[in-house]
Amino acid sequence: MTAIPDGFDEMKTGSPFNTWAGPFYAKEVDANVIIGFIVAEHHCNSAGRVHGAMICAAADIALGRNIGIATHAKGYFDEGSLQNRSGAPIATMNLTTDFVGTARQGAWVEVHVDVQKAGRSVGFANAYLVSDGERIARASAVFKVL
Repeated sequence: MTAIPDGFDEMKTGSPFNTWAGPFYAKEVDANVIIGFIVAEHHCNSAGRVHGAMICAAADIALGRNIGIATHAKGYFDEGSLQNRSGAPIATMNLTTDFVGTARQGAWVEVHVDVQKAGRSVGFANAYLVSDGERIARASAVFKVL
């Protein structure tokens, strides 16, 4: 199994799904949060590679976390709206994922997010999922700010 890279700490979350699907790790870089995970047996398909649903879940979690933080940082919400440092309360409206590679059990996968727009009512972001220096997927999403 791969070691957790330096600078990543276990991601705190109030979401039962994130806890069940994880563990996930987070690293703050400038105004963004990189999310990562080690591909465990329960993340794999029958071929021993990361399941597409896990790729989608990790992308959604990282995209949402970054949109929530960016929306909050713009001052649209007060401190009372923060939920475990995840930022403003949001919901995924659309998630599109393109698979261009894979990762085997034991590999480290990172999700890097680029927030395009974080507004009062909607947010847009793109992500790349990387393993062993190679992009394995890209995702884009639209979020509704609640």
